[in-house]
Amino acid sequence: MKYIFVTGGVVSSLGKGLTAASIGTLLECSGLRVAFKKFDPYLNVDPGTMSPFQHGEVYVLDDGAETDLDLGHYERFTHAKLTKLSSGSSGQIYETILRRERAGDYLGQTVQVIPHVTDEIRCRFATSDTDADVTIIELGGTVGDMEGMPFLEAMRQFALEIGKNNTLFVHVVLLPYVRTADEIKTKPAQQSVALLLGLGIYPDILMCRTERKMTNEIRAKLSLFCNVPIRGVVEELDVESIYEVPTMLHDEGVHHIVLEHFGMASKNCDLSPWTNVLQKIRAPKKCVHIALVGKYVEHKDAYKSVHEALAHGAIANGFALEVVRIDGEMAEQEDIRGLLQECSGVIVPGGFGNRGIEGMLRAIRYVREQRLPFLGICLGMQLAVIEFARNVATLRAANSTEFDETTPHPVISLLDEQRRVVDKGGTMRLGSYECRVLPHTHLHQAYSQEFIHERHRHRYEFNGAYRDILMANGLCISGTHESGLVEAIELLQHPWFVGIQAHPEFKSKPHMAHPLFREFIRAAIRIKQV
Repeated sequence: MKYIFVTGGVVSSLGKGLTAASIGTLLECSGLRVAFKKFDPYLNVDPGTMSPFQHGEVYVLDDGAETDLDLGHYERFTHAKLTKLSSGSSGQIYETILRRERAGDYLGQTVQVIPHVTDEIRCRFATSDTDADVTIIELGGTVGDMEGMPFLEAMRQFALEIGKNNTLFVHVVLLPYVRTADEIKTKPAQQSVALLLGLGIYPDILMCRTERKMTNEIRAKLSLFCNVPIRGVVEELDVESIYEVPTMLHDEGVHHIVLEHFGMASKNCDLSPWTNVLQKIRAPKKCVHIALVGKYVEHKDAYKSVHEALAHGAIANGFALEVVRIDGEMAEQEDIRGLLQECSGVIVPGGFGNRGIEGMLRAIRYVREQRLPFLGICLGMQLAVIEFARNVATLRAANSTEFDETTPHPVISLLDEQRRVVDKGGTMRLGSYECRVLPHTHLHQAYSQEFIHERHRHRYEFNGAYRDILMANGLCISGTHESGLVEAIELLQHPWFVGIQAHPEFKSKPHMAHPLFREFIRAAIRIKQV
């Protein structure tokens, strides 16, 4: 196994995850099998209990692991199979060590950061459930962060243990452009690399995030002062679409640098799927406007996978996409017709809590009555059920017990096992579940399969006690779990109105749009053209 470590410096949010994913793309297109791991230095066990405003979306894997959104980039850009072993945090590591200490597993030793914490980290670097040729490991945060120091020390030890020819270090830095001086500054990058060098880590590739093209002089300067071969000083320009990054790094020869470092023969890197995607992005037929009505719209990363899946659906249909983000609280106060008048479809994504709920219900009622395409995901499906129960089935006070525990018509409620839950982390219905699809439905038209598998992250469920009355009023239950749980609903007499309890956005890729998003966008385009 070969290992690539991706670290970042100067500032956060430089795109380490996209860089790691793009390197994986290049290696995969060169015929190699890749695996990924992401380590975050925070003390949370996982992001499952963290606010999306702080950390962006929680990305869920097939096995139910709640992970960082960067793992979404890995899966969208490659065919790597990620599991709970692909994600780690300081919280997980310290939890494991303290549990062992309490059990007496350390035989009376004084438990310390070195060697016990670093040994546990190194063990997690090497642990794998795949037969990949290369594992790409990304460290969250920036070099110099106190909480990240044990991970960097573990990287140094790991590289020493398995040999330099089996490890490669990529460091992502910012080259700020100072407008008043009309000059790109290299000093922040130099200082960041100096911190790495002081820790005994020597970067092989310096990824330079910049809004202006680098000159040969700047490359030479960075090479000299950062102790990186000039070929390894790579320009990573700002781009219009994140899907340009693999082709940009290909043009910089990153895959050749990696393969040569590992002593592997350079191979033809077939990026044709990516160039096809970029051709569609750059030459769209027209633009389709989709309203995203949700709880966390101020922070785009909170719905990262939803935004990307919508973009994939537009790409598959040859259209550009404009997402109109509407806060649920705004929709409570303002004229809903005015907010949605430019949009050809509405999506309501997941979320928790009662803030903005009534505004989202107003938006759902509008698209149902005006016959605009609608896609409800998780909470969005539950709200579609509530809106239908109130305004079609005349259960006027229908609600979810999440929002009103005393509602006389709890059309959405907790299962008995969820009522007994005490700990909040990792106790929802998580991961991949099978769903049986009803024939002759929008759902079946999209998937063309009787059985599908989608990832879940929720506590509340469709209350089966209301199944008959809602169906009698025209609600179609188009997807069910073998246990009888409702997985999807729709309105068959509507041009396109689908709600799904799962999160299909997690399985969409730029060159393989998820069927539901592809068909939702297609329905919105048809409405626009009428």
